[in-house]
Amino acid sequence: MTIVPHTPAPASAHDHHRPARVYPGTLAHTARVRADLAADLAALPGVPAELAEEVVLCVSEAFANAVAHTRSGGHDGRVVRTLSTTATAVRVAVIDDGADDTLPEIPHRRTPAEWDDAEHGRGLLIVGALATAWGTRPVVASPLGFALGTVTWAEFALPATTGTRPAQDTTASEGTR
Repeated sequence: MTIVPHTPAPASAHDHHRPARVYPGTLAHTARVRADLAADLAALPGVPAELAEEVVLCVSEAFANAVAHTRSGGHDGRVVRTLSTTATAVRVAVIDDGADDTLPEIPHRRTPAEWDDAEHGRGLLIVGALATAWGTRPVVASPLGFALGTVTWAEFALPATTGTRPAQDTTASEGTR
């Protein structure tokens, strides 16, 4: 039997990947997450300012969720942020340290009155409204039944691709816009 190593597809001339950034898992670092992402987006070709603002908002919501709802917010917790673009889209991901029993989800079981009074629970609704596609997946599924971290990803179509939908992550657990 011959073992053939996996060879990744060659990157397109339009693919741009920024180095991943790692942040301590505290809400005090949210401003730094936002500033770093804004600077990284400004350095990428073809990302309009309005789209960059939407991406920054969505990532800050995902960062806050990671800190509030996963082990990332605990002692020595961390959150990783990735960023890349293709000819058609901006892709971001927030990777947390995992939770004991849950994956990110939109709280659907609220009455209109409960939504009016709710102080939390709108972050993923914002991501869903602004991103072309988004979802979650485990970093590595554990044989013990819990994820060893969760990737919350979002994709935003670049303006030149109006009417064209970017490729979607087939492992997603959520929806598209």
